[in-house]
Amino acid sequence: MFLYKLEIVLKDQTVYLVVLAESDEKAFQSLEGQLARHFIRTPEVLEAAIVEKKRADKGAGYVIETKA
Repeated sequence: MFLYKLEIVLKDQTVYLVVLAESDEKAFQSLEGQLARHFIRTPEVLEAAIVEKKRADKGAGYVIETKA
């Protein structure tokens, strides 16, 4: 299993998704379902890319920076 950080470009914003998946393909397959659960109306995805990929080991994680 791997921990993925995906950068997703939507029409009006860029969001980040951290997901646990067995492969790159399965990480992308889970993207739409995760967005549907988070947003009231599922947004249109203009672009999605894997930014980081790590083995899912104890203590693995990501820092998500926000610009204020």
